[in-house]
Amino acid sequence: MLEQKQNQRPGKDEHDEKLAKLNEVIEEFKGQPGALIPVLHKAQQIYGYLPEEVQYHISQGLKVPLADVYGVVTFYALFTMQPRGEHNIAVCLGTACYVKGAGELVGKIGEEIGIKIGEISKDRKFSLEGTRCIGACGLAPVVTINDEVHGRLNADQLGELLQKYK
Repeated sequence: MLEQKQNQRPGKDEHDEKLAKLNEVIEEFKGQPGALIPVLHKAQQIYGYLPEEVQYHISQGLKVPLADVYGVVTFYALFTMQPRGEHNIAVCLGTACYVKGAGELVGKIGEEIGIKIGEISKDRKFSLEGTRCIGACGLAPVVTINDEVHGRLNADQLGELLQKYK
C-alpha cells in the first residue's frame, strides 16, 4: 500500500507545481486588457496542452467567461486541448500540399509510428496533427516537427527524417 502511495505522489507534486506556476501567470496578467491569449499561451507551455480543468481555472482567475476561454482555445490553431507527444508532427493538408502528396506522408507516419491524425504514440514520443496552409506552399508538401519546417518531402525522405527523432 505504501508503495502505491509513493508511486502516486510524484504525480500530485507535479500537478501542484504546475498549478502554482499557472497561478503566478494569472496573477501577473490579471486585470490587464488582452490577458487571455498570453495566459493561455503560458498555460500551454506549463501543461503541454489546455485541458478543460485548466481552461476553467483560467476563466475563474481572470474573471473571463468560460465560453470566451473555450472560444479562443478552439479558434486558434496554436492552442490544443489534446496532449502532444515529445515530438509533435504536423502535416499541412492545404490544397498545394495535398495535391503534392501530403496524404502519402500521413500514411508513412502511420506505418513508421503507428498513429493517425489526432493521436499520440503509446510511448508519448510522437503526436500527429493535420494543419491547413502554413504559408509555405512553394515547399509543398510540408511537414513540421516541433515547429521546424521540412518541405518538398516524399514518403521515403520522411521515413529517414523520422528515424532521427526515434
